[in-house]
Amino acid sequence: MILGIDEVGRGAWAGPLVIGAVVLGGAEIEGLDDSKKLTKKRRESLDEEIREQASAWALGWVSAEELDEIGMSEALKLATRRAVKEIQAKCQKNGSKFDEIIIDGTVNFLAGTPLEKYVTIIAKADGLIPSVSAASIIAKVARDKFMAEQDNIYPGYDFSSHVGYGVAKHRAAIDNLGVTPLHRLSFAPLAKYANVEANSQNASDDRKSKNQQKDTTRQIGDKGEQAAADWLAADGHEIIERNWRTRYCEIDIVSKKDNVLYFTEVKYRKNDNFGDGLAAITNKKQQQIRFSAEMFIAKNAQYESCDMQMMAISVDGNPPVAKECVVLE
Repeated sequence: MILGIDEVGRGAWAGPLVIGAVVLGGAEIEGLDDSKKLTKKRRESLDEEIREQASAWALGWVSAEELDEIGMSEALKLATRRAVKEIQAKCQKNGSKFDEIIIDGTVNFLAGTPLEKYVTIIAKADGLIPSVSAASIIAKVARDKFMAEQDNIYPGYDFSSHVGYGVAKHRAAIDNLGVTPLHRLSFAPLAKYANVEANSQNASDDRKSKNQQKDTTRQIGDKGEQAAADWLAADGHEIIERNWRTRYCEIDIVSKKDNVLYFTEVKYRKNDNFGDGLAAITNKKQQQIRFSAEMFIAKNAQYESCDMQMMAISVDGNPPVAKECVVLE
């Protein structure tokens, strides 16, 4: 009962990093091998067999934006933990299990987690261990399909042919069309585009700052967050962090209660219209909070056994008072 793990997309200039994880169990599938050694048609055929016959399988995705935020090393760990978390849930649901983990390569992406002791790392395992081969196949098929779909969104790059790698055709498209949100601007060949975007963002921030109140807004926000933290503490929460930041998002309050880790966004509202504050928590904002929450767990392994929940608290008045709390899906 081996859980095999392999990654796809590490060296690409664009697109997600994907980790495949497979427990074959008793399934015997002919022709499993390193996905790079198989034809596209054969990979897709095996992908169907693996998904149908394996005891459990899962994929862990990290977007280009996330990868730029945390770096390749942390991205590999995060993608692996996402895949393993899903595998564990599936195994629990269907009654299967694994007692050994084999990761292709030379780095244990589960180091620092409770599963570390079950891991063996083997170079070229995707050509030697069936479950690792299966993980390699499902990850590559899924990623290739995703990149092919991007041709409709970003015409001119021909992502379906090179799937984001830095081949001559891809480099020419970047020179002619620039970069897309799929591109990894932390990669050295694309660093100049990151500088352009950073300068543009700085100019935008400067313009916004001239039109915003300074001390008053910040002070009100701090008081509002304190009111929310006091409300959580009174409800039995242990406050772990305040204003925990990543590059793209900030979590106002991280707290713990009954082995659940809560990530709370605090919204100040100026009037009695409840939507005035909480309506600002869009789906995109919730995705950013969710990503930041996953990053918090990845950097604080002692909380990996906790369930996670996102919340939002609205505050109003002067001094601010916590009025309503809602759970975010």
